[in-house]
Amino acid sequence: MGHLTFEYPWLFILILIYLLCQKWCPARFETILLPGADTLAKLAKKRPTSKGWIRFTAFALLVTALASPVIKNEVVLEHDKGYEISLILDASGSMAQNNKFDIVKKIVTQFVKERKHDKIGLTIFADFAYVAVPLTYDKASLLRLLDKVEVGIAGTHRTALYEALFMSTKLFKNSHARRKIAILLTDGMDNAGTVPLEVAIKTAKKYGIKVYTIGVGEPGDFNPYVLRKIADETGGKYFEADSVAKLKAVYKEIDRLEKSEIKGNRYIKKRYFYMWPLSAALLLMGLLALGNIGRKRGV
Repeated sequence: MGHLTFEYPWLFILILIYLLCQKWCPARFETILLPGADTLAKLAKKRPTSKGWIRFTAFALLVTALASPVIKNEVVLEHDKGYEISLILDASGSMAQNNKFDIVKKIVTQFVKERKHDKIGLTIFADFAYVAVPLTYDKASLLRLLDKVEVGIAGTHRTALYEALFMSTKLFKNSHARRKIAILLTDGMDNAGTVPLEVAIKTAKKYGIKVYTIGVGEPGDFNPYVLRKIADETGGKYFEADSVAKLKAVYKEIDRLEKSEIKGNRYIKKRYFYMWPLSAALLLMGLLALGNIGRKRGV
């Protein structure tokens, strides 16, 4: 939400000039000198009339209208020329150790918030894999669902890693995006045996998906050979992260490597409010005119 500003604020100096002229540049008229005229003039100066205040208020309102009060709002038009990103997260039982899954969710949440012009989807896997959120621009809905995902939601005993990669690639089946990437995070090795590794990699290559793989945890928890093979054959990159700091650095590096050059179209929406002070000034000027007419008729 924008705030009220003025396009020509320097015009308010006219109000200061008006006040100075009232004091130092009084109007000169032909006068008839009467006994006691000096005393009457002094009394008149001490008791400013309501007409003088109305005159000043009308002038100040006219200057305000000329200064052009306006509220500016920046409007961003998002479009579909950014990246399409599939997030693939391991939610198996081992991810509950040392609060790993909650840490991953916080880091992924920040990553999603920074990808403002990209379509993002979410795939979860453990005993089996499923697409939790298809590719979407609706980051708010994706983040709400991600917040509710917990370890065990897809089982706790197995790790269907290859199945997750295979299912995730299907999200891009009808995609026409030039930049398609997947980020696969796991702390285990595939032991589900539902989809062969070569089939998962071949499908990713078929749809032109670059896969970044992240192994979290201690050495031996995951298979670095497999994760490196997936990344190398799809044109991505393999990472290892055994600490929160390293995991944050991994997502930042991926964000940097795949930084979208597409920016949303921006324009400034303006709402003008000059008509309100102008209308009030005209109303006061009308009252002054009616007062003068009435006085002349009374004479």
